[in-house]
Amino acid sequence: MEVHMFELSVPWWALSLRVAIVYASLLVLVRLSGKRTVGQFTPFDLLVVLLLSEAVSAGMVGEDHSVTGALVAAVTLVAFNWLVAVATARSTRLQTLMEGAPVLIGRDGRLYADALKRNHVPRIDVERALREADCDLKDLKYAFLEADGGISVLKESSGDVQQKSGV
Repeated sequence: MEVHMFELSVPWWALSLRVAIVYASLLVLVRLSGKRTVGQFTPFDLLVVLLLSEAVSAGMVGEDHSVTGALVAAVTLVAFNWLVAVATARSTRLQTLMEGAPVLIGRDGRLYADALKRNHVPRIDVERALREADCDLKDLKYAFLEADGGISVLKESSGDVQQKSGV
């Protein structure tokens, strides 16, 4: 059996279409998984991401194992990533849809347990962010779960508000 490392086994557009479908599907799945999944990787999360990439790779390239097929898939992924970046930079609505918006998780010395639970944020992570911001809970003005999964703490200090970024 002769191997042709540069010959595609399917038309280039079919390969690009497969990659686009998988890209869009994974984008939706990652977005639905929540802010903390994207922002804070535990060893378990990393394992899931690695296995997810392995699970979808065959769906992207099918039976094509050529160098050309791999390059078409890579170019398609980079192109879609670039298109999403350009589109979200130009549209606030699309950016919020794709990346999410900050969520208020605490205010005036009180944490909102329902917001923490709804967004899968362990209280210990908020406590860590408070320590990193050198802010006692009683001095908390606002705490936000950012779209990237980080926690921002705004501290009340002698009448003014100081911003410290945490976890």
